[in-house]
Amino acid sequence: MNHYLADDQLTKSQIESLISLAIEIKNAPHNFNQVMAGKSVAMIFEKPSLRTHVSFDMGINKLGGHALYLGQQNGKLGERERVSDYAKNLSCYADLIVARVFEHQSIKELAEHGSVPVINALCDVYHPCQSLADFVTLAEHFDDLSTVKLAYVGDGNNVSNSLMLMAAILGVDFTLVCPEGYGPSQTMLNKAEQLAEQSGSTFIFTTDMNKLGKQSVIYTDTWVSMGNEGDEDKNALLEKFHPYQVNHALMDKAQASLVMHCQPAHLEEEITTALFDDENKSVIFQQAENRMWAQCAVLTSLLID
Repeated sequence: MNHYLADDQLTKSQIESLISLAIEIKNAPHNFNQVMAGKSVAMIFEKPSLRTHVSFDMGINKLGGHALYLGQQNGKLGERERVSDYAKNLSCYADLIVARVFEHQSIKELAEHGSVPVINALCDVYHPCQSLADFVTLAEHFDDLSTVKLAYVGDGNNVSNSLMLMAAILGVDFTLVCPEGYGPSQTMLNKAEQLAEQSGSTFIFTTDMNKLGKQSVIYTDTWVSMGNEGDEDKNALLEKFHPYQVNHALMDKAQASLVMHCQPAHLEEEITTALFDDENKSVIFQQAENRMWAQCAVLTSLLID
């Protein structure tokens, strides 16, 4: 593994190894506190962040490394100077690049032109750090991931893309339910279907909430992605999405035991406050913590390999 850019570039064994390593680091962080000794990470952030910024910064510190935050003051990648030049310059100083960007093309160019490993901390197409943390969380609750039935309900976005691709690679049955016109691209659907066929898992995409069926876990995300808040009349969007709200009634109907959300949450929109705060069903803050441990596993694997 030279970079960590997209879920569909990983094999099942690679993902399973990262999950196991993340749990190992979480359980005994002192055994890994010198993995990044003397190493520095350049962290590019085009988009605002709480969990991604903090989890990477703290995680790099726990591994004994140094993180440098490069925020929006530098402008959008490719505008002030070419992405290729940015990548080559950072490679002179840093041992690894973490990038949270608007466009996947920027991630690809950083990896192509830089001489150090690149981690995709989020782009418009993928969120592979989030999906890995999610499956670390699931592995902590289910002894055998192949028995899990996972559903994502809501807006098809980078989170659902990564989640369904990683599920398909791992052989986890996955159901994606989105309002009409808010599903993933055909390219992403084709990838998920092909990967599920290879692993022998089931992948279902539907706009009909009545076809959700029995699930182990239900996952949701905000209905309006960051940066798109002004793209559509919010009242009209909320009305269109309201039948897709994740709440206790939906959990009971699907017989789901756990609910997941990558945050930030818009409470009483995509998820009810009562369910978000339900200590028996919600593993949302466990997911947030596992972002750090999952990313530590990625950092360790990239530097050791």
